[in-house]
Amino acid sequence: MLDRLQALPTGWMILALTVIVFFRAQGTYWLGRLITGSAEHDFKNPLLQAFTHNRFFVAMSRWFNGPTPQKGAQALEKWGLIIIPLCFLTVGVQTAVNAGAGLLRMNWGKYTIAMLPGCLAWGTLYGLGFLALWISLLGTIAGSLWALLALIGLIVLIALYVMLQRRRRKAFAVDPQL
Repeated sequence: MLDRLQALPTGWMILALTVIVFFRAQGTYWLGRLITGSAEHDFKNPLLQAFTHNRFFVAMSRWFNGPTPQKGAQALEKWGLIIIPLCFLTVGVQTAVNAGAGLLRMNWGKYTIAMLPGCLAWGTLYGLGFLALWISLLGTIAGSLWALLALIGLIVLIALYVMLQRRRRKAFAVDPQL
């Protein structure tokens, strides 16, 4: 499969990788919704009962109720929709956030719209080989004191900006004439 993808022209490879990650993320989201739904409802449909009581579903249910998807759900509750496309730029957080969105039973339309830029970014990063470069850059930052300090400074500036925006929204919500 990987050989076939690498044989494609770059644009087609990026499109194929974007579609692959789209369906993977959607599958994780829908499994989370199904597992949450099965916990909330006593399914009367015998087909659904058979599905939700098989070994695979029970094992998936254990994982979805474990710490990883719960952390993804917490990240969504804390940061909102912006965490969805950003999670595609990380390794390991993507599955947690997508599973968390399903567990929270997030609106499918909003979730899908939020994940599309992340899917495209992931497909592009993998298709052009930049993901390895991105991970290498993060490794370099971790090995250089000045680069690490610059990164921390950037993160602090972004956090301050987000906090100021939230305060402005709250102030506007309290007094719409501001």
